[in-house]
Amino acid sequence: MIRPVHGGNLAWAAALAGCPPSAILDFSASISPLGPPESALAAIQSHLSSLTAYPDPDYGELRTALGEALNVDPDWILPGNGSAELLTWAAWDLSKLEATYLVTPAFGDYWRALSAFGAQVLKFPLELQSSTIVKNGQDAHSTRDELSCGTGILPVPKQVIEHGATSQLDLKSLGAGAENELVTDDFSVSNRSLVSPSLRLPVPLALDADDHRRGLLLNNPHNPTGLLFAREAILPYVKQLGMVVVDEAFMDFLPPSEQETLIGAVEEFPNLVILRSLTKFYSLPGLRLGCAIAHPDILRRWQLLRDPWPVNALAAAAAAAVVRDTVFERQTWDWLPIARRELFEGLANLPGLQPFAGAANFLLVESSMSVSSIQKSLLERHRILIRDCLSFPELGDRFFRVAVRSRADNLRLIAGLAEVIR
Repeated sequence: MIRPVHGGNLAWAAALAGCPPSAILDFSASISPLGPPESALAAIQSHLSSLTAYPDPDYGELRTALGEALNVDPDWILPGNGSAELLTWAAWDLSKLEATYLVTPAFGDYWRALSAFGAQVLKFPLELQSSTIVKNGQDAHSTRDELSCGTGILPVPKQVIEHGATSQLDLKSLGAGAENELVTDDFSVSNRSLVSPSLRLPVPLALDADDHRRGLLLNNPHNPTGLLFAREAILPYVKQLGMVVVDEAFMDFLPPSEQETLIGAVEEFPNLVILRSLTKFYSLPGLRLGCAIAHPDILRRWQLLRDPWPVNALAAAAAAAVVRDTVFERQTWDWLPIARRELFEGLANLPGLQPFAGAANFLLVESSMSVSSIQKSLLERHRILIRDCLSFPELGDRFFRVAVRSRADNLRLIAGLAEVIR
């Protein structure tokens, strides 16, 4: 079987492990282990009779529920068959511009969607703040100058600046204790949110007449690094560029007080599109649920081009139920910070692994040995699947990504990695 470019390919993993797909412990797809919520299952059960009729093409009830949850007028919301479907239409609009800026490493579906319409892409890489960075498939040792504050994947640890370190930045210190403080430039931020207004995008702003002919596609929190960009870091691009598409697929994993969403800016900027996924937070990837928040003129144009019933009746019912499930939301926000910190510390204590602190429900990990080898051994010996980063050309075979799962699952992963590495 062909190596998958996405996480969650259990058929491929099971073939390699020699077991049924149900036996695989999946860390490759960043899906919450807490769901699906009972509210979703109850909604599906109660709407089984709706299978004999076509869904409402306007999705009035669903858009109303989403509007209440996101504090947006329903006319500014378009439900979709997962955010991937809506990304395709966003890429269609971006392709009409002279070029689209893309922060790399970038989610593989961005390349798919942009290339489908022949969009001109301008890549701008984030700097990996680590003792070793990978350039063009080769290892290159970084220096203190390369770890410039404000432009990298992570803020620089306060202790590095205070002690005058010049190289070998120790990422294992990030998130190692609740008292740890991270700084970027003159800003201090807690390691809970990992966000500062001084964290800048690596994309240039010429601030000239040509800016409106270009666009920007960005995810926030960023995949695969977990970096959370400040709202203030993105707004200058919204004000200058022709179109800005922000994929906030993992934003709902942060409680409202810590989110850096740009949904509130959509009504002010008709060139801004926000994409949201409902499948990761609510553990419903099989239902395919997502929505776009943008000016109604954009959404009406997309609606005329696409399948008139992209969201099936059961998915629409489940989505309307879960976005009103405040109990499930609170359970997730209480669970994730603790589970993520414990997983981070467990990975950081393993030889040859350096996890990156992040704001989402996954962690990026740098490895001193081949990730393909680790992945294969984990599957064959422990039936555990991790997400390799081969689909991110900037990262290659020395990085992997793992979802944050239950404590028992996380401990099983750490034990399996310890045995494989040893």
